[in-house]
Amino acid sequence: MEFKQLDLKGLNCPLPVMKTRRALGRMAPGEHLEVWATDPMSQIDIPHMCNQDGHRLLETVSDADCLVFRIVRGT
Repeated sequence: MEFKQLDLKGLNCPLPVMKTRRALGRMAPGEHLEVWATDPMSQIDIPHMCNQDGHRLLETVSDADCLVFRIVRGT
């Protein structure tokens, strides 16, 4: 499974969710996107956006300084 990568580290709300939505809009259904973010609100906003827009959030990984979201583009 190959993920396109989107580095949003250092951006604050609402930019991470807006840029993630824009990136997913340019992808074909079924393609995979990996988003890196440092804004703590992303942990709420990106899963909510996925649910609202019909994308599938495969997993969220959190380490000391970064959140990683793995998303499958919906139809």
